[in-house]
Amino acid sequence: MTLDPAGHIDVRTLRVKVKPNAKTRALQEQPDGTWIAQVQAPPIDGKANEALIALVAETLDVRKAQVSIRSGASGRLKLVQVAD
Repeated sequence: MTLDPAGHIDVRTLRVKVKPNAKTRALQEQPDGTWIAQVQAPPIDGKANEALIALVAETLDVRKAQVSIRSGASGRLKLVQVAD
């Protein structure tokens, strides 16, 4: 975790569109700055959200504990926070 000069934790927010039940796992940034995440898990009982957190953590090389879904937990469009 890094701190900015004011002593705050450096946090990034990603706007992500999730596609559950995909054949492959992928996280791709779009030209407009949003991201598309393909996860193999179904959107049942939070499994797709767990898969999204794992995918973001793996792709950005951070721990899963540093990734959280800030809004949109029950929809396909989500705001995901990543603490560096």
